[in-house]
Amino acid sequence: MIDDVEGALVAEREGADRVELCADLGVGGTTPSIGMIRGVLAAVDSVGVQIMVRPRGGHFVYADHEIGVMEADARAIAEIARSASVRVGIVTGALTPAGDVDTAALGRVIDAAGDVPVTFHKAIDATADALAAFASLVPFVERGLERVLTSGGAATALEGAPTLRAMLAVAGGPAVLAGGGVRPHNIDALLGAVPVGEVHLRAQAPSPRGDGTLVTDPAVVSAAVAAAAARP
Repeated sequence: MIDDVEGALVAEREGADRVELCADLGVGGTTPSIGMIRGVLAAVDSVGVQIMVRPRGGHFVYADHEIGVMEADARAIAEIARSASVRVGIVTGALTPAGDVDTAALGRVIDAAGDVPVTFHKAIDATADALAAFASLVPFVERGLERVLTSGGAATALEGAPTLRAMLAVAGGPAVLAGGGVRPHNIDALLGAVPVGEVHLRAQAPSPRGDGTLVTDPAVVSAAVAAAAARP
């Protein structure tokens, strides 16, 4: 996860496959500004850019007007993506008050995204049953849902390995992107426990500006890429 142009450039230089661009990382990420999206896409040459569509921090149960904002953001991103030179995707998610996937809200955002592929984010780990929630996403694969970012409902992806393996066995399901407590030192163990093709991590460190902000740490990105590449 990144929140600025420099983070995207660091990730690209250190060999990451893609980045997740957000604002407000302190609350888990919200939709970045159009200016930031354009700035990142103009700066990078190869790294894919996944863009968060989330109207606010906090829980994932959204009012109708908030879903409308998400639709508008998805349409705006889809328009920008048409002229992008790298792969662009959208990261989003919504739940019902009962703790299930809000399939109606998800469908609206996916439709607004058009041809831009969608990732369902870690809202799935806040559902009452992560595996059942994953199964409910199968019908959206044909509509553009590409992957699900999840720790299997556990505190970390390694702890959630049994559920992640069960998700991988769901017929016709989206790809599983393992995230949650992923660090360079435990990537080998995670990939040994769950044969996913992708892992997700934050690589922030205190900014050298000394102002309490964070920057993307190239050493963490490089070590994570190396750890993933070392797996047979």
